Amino acid sequence: MLAFDYFLYPCIIARMLTLDIKKRDMKVGADTIRNSGSIPAVFYGPKETSTPIIVDSIAFKKAWKKAGSSSVIILKDEKGNEHESLIHDVDVHPLTDEPRHADFYVIEKGKKVRVAIPIVFEGVSPAVKDLGGILVKVRRDLDIEAAPRDLPHNVVVDISKLALLTDVITAKDISLPNGVEVKIGADEVIASIAVAKEEVEEAPTAIDVSAIEVEAKGKEAKEGEAPAAAPAPEKK
Repeated sequence: MLAFDYFLYPCIIARMLTLDIKKRDMKVGADTIRNSGSIPAVFYGPKETSTPIIVDSIAFKKAWKKAGSSSVIILKDEKGNEHESLIHDVDVHPLTDEPRHADFYVIEKGKKVRVAIPIVFEGVSPAVKDLGGILVKVRRDLDIEAAPRDLPHNVVVDISKLALLTDVITAKDISLPNGVEVKIGADEVIASIAVAKEEVEEAPTAIDVSAIEVEAKGKEAKEGEAPAAAPAPEKK
């Protein structure tokens, strides 16, 4: 196995996103809120009471696209209060995929949060390009723990260092920013190379033509035989 000094480009640190929110009037129906260009939502957490809110639909979609479920979004209310949160769940329309409702999980201040950030594979592996190997992406995300403001949006893995068919990338090879801790085993494989197997075609079973001919001739002879004569009556 080849020893690697550096597998990764720097992680993409998520810039803090801010989303303006308003307290929801529960007398106003959800459809009315959506027709006005907003969506109903709620935020809650260990130290936060469940609070119904509304957010601008376009602003939410932009924040959701950038943050996903692993980057912090600051919810800022009309009084200027801020809540560090993660998008916990989004209900989308089954036909249009437009968001209809969102749940935000507010992180307790001073506490670290554990999330799974996406792994982005970049580069070209010589083992794949030159040796005919197959890249196996064992994991698509990485479990990490960090303070909310230190959370990276994703981690980029450079597969160009996979030069031999025996090379692998493991969790201990991943370089993360200060304050960010990997929460899986150090030797857990992130990516590896598989050897392509050649399909061996089975040779067709040989047919004994002579046996067929003998059997056919025997059948013809039997079919050409005259019927057996009836036995002569016994003489008394």
